Amino acid sequence: MPDTALVVVDMLNTYEHEDAETLTRSVREVLPNISDLVERAAQRDDVEVVYVNDLYGEWNAGRSELLERVMGGRYRDLIEPIAPAEDAIFIVKARHSIFYETPLEYMLRQQGIDKLVLVGQVTEQCILYSALDAYIRHMGVVVPRDAVAHIHQELADAALRMMEVNMRAQIVAADECLRG
Repeated sequence: MPDTALVVVDMLNTYEHEDAETLTRSVREVLPNISDLVERAAQRDDVEVVYVNDLYGEWNAGRSELLERVMGGRYRDLIEPIAPAEDAIFIVKARHSIFYETPLEYMLRQQGIDKLVLVGQVTEQCILYSALDAYIRHMGVVVPRDAVAHIHQELADAALRMMEVNMRAQIVAADECLRG
């Protein structure tokens, strides 16, 4: 039974926004680490892989619809390595936190999961707010600094420091996660 969830945050993205150029550069840097962590987690019985993704205002969308939309876009190469499998746990969200009005907490509690490894985007936004929400729910948080993408480097650095100091998150390298 898993006690840890690797949560892949907001990686299904069309990158059709004003910060896309900066964000996609960062995503390209961290994508190999995210992909590696997803592969490692899939091989372990004690880790559940969970995808939580923004709906982008498409209120009737689910995994299939979001995946089809982003795979048809310009940045397919940023999606393919980490695209959720048909049977992957996939939860949609409408706001920054992975917990806000989603069934994630209930699902984690049902499975006895009390530790999250957060990967994805954006460090200074959704990763930060999700780490805070996990912390106030008394869940352990691990954030591999080289498996989260950012828009603003200085804000991402500050966010990682806040997670470490204020939320007792473990900020580590991706190769330190999910070993053994």
